[in-house]
Amino acid sequence: MSAKRSIATALGILVAALAVAAAGGGSTAKASTEGAGATCALPQGSERVNLNPADFTTRIDNPFWPMKPGSRWIYRETDPDGTKQRVVVTVTAKTKLIANGITARVVHDVVTEDGQPVEVTDDWYAQDKCGHVWYLGEFTNEYENGKVTSTAGSFEAGVDGAQAGVIMPAKPREGMRYRQEYYAGEAEDRASIFSLDEQAEVPLGYFKDVVMTRDVNPLSPKVLEFKFFARGVGPVLAIGVSGGSDREELVSYKRG
Repeated sequence: MSAKRSIATALGILVAALAVAAAGGGSTAKASTEGAGATCALPQGSERVNLNPADFTTRIDNPFWPMKPGSRWIYRETDPDGTKQRVVVTVTAKTKLIANGITARVVHDVVTEDGQPVEVTDDWYAQDKCGHVWYLGEFTNEYENGKVTSTAGSFEAGVDGAQAGVIMPAKPREGMRYRQEYYAGEAEDRASIFSLDEQAEVPLGYFKDVVMTRDVNPLSPKVLEFKFFARGVGPVLAIGVSGGSDREELVSYKRG
């Protein structure tokens, strides 16, 4: 694909997406009922969910975000000023028993700038029997001059009212809406499936039939981000289009 065509394609996607955002955010599809009826419904807003630990596994094989231990993604994030950060995401062999009784897979996320740590996070994921990948919390450290300055944003499902969310549905369909996390005033990210047949070109290569999500956060209403997920790989691209114009693109991927 030529550079001009790539740019034209990206602009076309963003223009269409912004038009939908202005109109209210896309289709009003109801919660998913794939696989096992109401038990597979996608969580919404701040609603409480009663999750049965027996329905979950640390074997995460969702085609749009497989998390086999040993898998590693390396991203390059660039902000409007040209500052570049390196993001390394690694699926570990470790597990964590979450307060709500679910055993989760630990995924280690390290952000550095000029070789110095900016943020180091352990994220906790598990997959339910329907195939949804759930996000069960995180412990994050923000750094400045080599020292931890904040753990803001850390939460654990089942602690202090925090609730788990879905990070990737089992069978994405256009218009699906779901919360990704909920900890009042700290973590309230939400997403919707915008398209199933997009394309994305990043340093690692060119991908087609990509799932595109529209990500928002009520705590930062001006922020709007689009993310692109490739089958068999996971997240390959994230583009901020409001409240910032950062671009995070996949540089390398190693399957565990």
